[in-house]
Amino acid sequence: MRLYDTAGGEVRPTAPGRTAGLYVCGITPYDATHLGHAATYLAFDLVHRQWLDNGHDVNYVQNVTDIDDPLLERAERDQDDWVVLGMRETALFREDMVALRVLPPRSYVGAVESIPEIVEAVSKLLASGKAYRVADTEYPDVYFDHTATGRFGYESRYPESTMVDLFAERGGDPSRPGKRHPLDALLWRVERPGEPSWESELGAGRPGWHVECSVIALNRLGTAFDVQGGGSDLVFPHHENSAAHAEALTGEHPFARHYVHAGMIGLDGEKMSKSRGNLVFVSRLRADQIDPMAVRLALLAGHYRTDRPWTNNLLEAGLTRLGRWRDAALLETGPDATDTIARLRDHLSNDLDTPNALLAIDAWANDALAGRGKDPDAPVVLRDAVDALLGVDL
Repeated sequence: MRLYDTAGGEVRPTAPGRTAGLYVCGITPYDATHLGHAATYLAFDLVHRQWLDNGHDVNYVQNVTDIDDPLLERAERDQDDWVVLGMRETALFREDMVALRVLPPRSYVGAVESIPEIVEAVSKLLASGKAYRVADTEYPDVYFDHTATGRFGYESRYPESTMVDLFAERGGDPSRPGKRHPLDALLWRVERPGEPSWESELGAGRPGWHVECSVIALNRLGTAFDVQGGGSDLVFPHHENSAAHAEALTGEHPFARHYVHAGMIGLDGEKMSKSRGNLVFVSRLRADQIDPMAVRLALLAGHYRTDRPWTNNLLEAGLTRLGRWRDAALLETGPDATDTIARLRDHLSNDLDTPNALLAIDAWANDALAGRGKDPDAPVVLRDAVDALLGVDL
């Protein structure tokens, strides 16, 4: 299977051993799963399925950021308990993923349960001089020295000015007084009044965002695992920093062999995001009795790396396609499916080329519905392949 690597700027083969290692950044559970989330997790579900089809065991790890500023802010706004809010939205996310037939990760790990591991890692970075405390007598937070590895920026390949701008836009604090450099990222936030905190050798506090993924991945996948994945909005600062933290901890490069990123789903000309409030929720579509398989097909109709809009026409096309595929799969006979399945595998192996993969199944379904081919096994064989490779239940 070949995938586009953000760090290298090219499509190249993945090369897992017997066990393939996959880490995909999970949700911050302060709202329901929207279609932008769904598109990302569907893309990496296809990676998971391709590796299984190629005979690999897959060690898939996903985190959930169940302590972070957005979660606390939403809980305060709604006068909700932040723990209850996080548990509720995490449960809804899992229900949505089951409905969309996303294969679950082997390890699903929360930030809160990982705090002892994170404290150990941050303490190690401090001891090695790769992290420091800001000169703030009231809140001496711990920050990462972004120059520690000498490779910062290799993943995103952005100029420093772009990194500073994105850092400010995406949860960073480039203007924090006492930092050595605007791009140094928070590792441990010292306790503030009214905020949850955990006692540790670092002092009472809670972890920063990026180090959470560094530690969870390292402790379950080791170094140089096969794919780190997420949405394209995570390229910087999140994935750049999580790789830098991990490489500073281990002295080994790279953190992952492939950095793979899914495009954004838009609505009304803008990226679908919680901050904009322009969300289409998977749970709402399910409540409206929309077949999740049609939603899956609608999202797979575009290439995973492209930014693309969500429209009612896209959903209608997904419903129509699903109906035709199901009608064809229920026939008693159909065209031999061997070549179609080979084309399906080839397209998916070519950087998850789902648009052409779907067209290959369309062609078989059209021939079957036109009465071409009398193979009694073909409909069942094709149905099983679509289920295993595309995750679509016919």
